[in-house]
Amino acid sequence: MAKRLSAFYKPGIAASRIFGHIAGDMRIVLDTNVLVTAFRSRSGAAAEVVRLIRRREFTMLATVGLFVEYEAVLTRPEHLTSAGMTVAEANLALDVLAAVAEPVEPHFLWRPRLRDPDDDMVLEAAANGRADIIATFNARDFAGVEREFGIELLTPAEILRRIVI
Repeated sequence: MAKRLSAFYKPGIAASRIFGHIAGDMRIVLDTNVLVTAFRSRSGAAAEVVRLIRRREFTMLATVGLFVEYEAVLTRPEHLTSAGMTVAEANLALDVLAAVAEPVEPHFLWRPRLRDPDDDMVLEAAANGRADIIATFNARDFAGVEREFGIELLTPAEILRRIVI
């Protein structure tokens, strides 16, 4: 895991624009449910957001703890079976994401803030990494985050609808 996270580097700026932002400047934290959905269905909006991250059209933010969570969840047998992947293939896909993600070191912990401690990890990555968006399918789990932190809660489909070509 440490080797994977040491592969982080700051991505460049892409040409696509989102509401006046250069897309590469749009800072996003993925809730684990979005990453699981992207792995399980490669044709949906979640998978497209992950593809845009891999192409550095968005800046993905992650802490070590959040990446450990991604790995633990994505390598569960039920997710591997549904995605048609092996553990090695899932780890390789995570390595690719780690290579394009911007590491976030949590200087301030916001726990306990939300009902689910795993959601607190997402919030900590977003708050400490100055995220613009938390991509999630469960916005209600992040009640008050938009108001208190100024971080938008959007589904992958909502993120894609904002892209201006």
